Amino acid sequence: MNVSPPDRAHDARNRLSRALVACLIVLGLGFFAVAINANPLHDHIDPVTGYRTERYQAAVPDTPPVGKRVWIDDIDQLVAQEKAVLVDVSPITGAGYDPATGRWRNSKPHDSLPGAVWLPEVGRGVIDANVERFFRQELARLSGGDKAHPLIIFCHADCWMSWNTMKRAGRLGYTRLYWFPEGTDGWRDWDRKLVAIEPEAIKLEAGSTAAH
Repeated sequence: MNVSPPDRAHDARNRLSRALVACLIVLGLGFFAVAINANPLHDHIDPVTGYRTERYQAAVPDTPPVGKRVWIDDIDQLVAQEKAVLVDVSPITGAGYDPATGRWRNSKPHDSLPGAVWLPEVGRGVIDANVERFFRQELARLSGGDKAHPLIIFCHADCWMSWNTMKRAGRLGYTRLYWFPEGTDGWRDWDRKLVAIEPEAIKLEAGSTAAH
């Protein structure tokens, strides 16, 4: 049966419509992929290590790379019932650590959660050998050598250093890691008391001369 000219025109229009729809779908998927890749949460992440390496003061993901996110009530329970250790990983303000003594040259007072231990600079994307050793030694000391001991890691609000530290501690084999991303800001905003704290000094190995 021969197709009349109107039918042929209708068929051509249908084919054109299907082609346009297909093109729009492809373009939509492309824009979606670009949007995903442009997500600011993915910016400045080292593709090899997975650590954030720049702009640590920025919006953080909703979930940590390992462990569990907690809030103030959880912290109260973990500290009271399981003797969880509060680990403040806020950066130092100043010239870093003294390569001769290992003491931190801090130029600004820092307040933290009561009972917390301050381990500065361990949450950067790249740390030197002394800071890496310091982190390993301090976690071993604070946990009593038990990698299943609960550790609560925090910084201040929108701080990638606590996120990085969670990942770094997980890679060291610690299995009960808790992340408090609101940190000292959230604690204060909930009318909880903050107290002055001093950073733990780095125990340098003999012959270590790395500057920081």
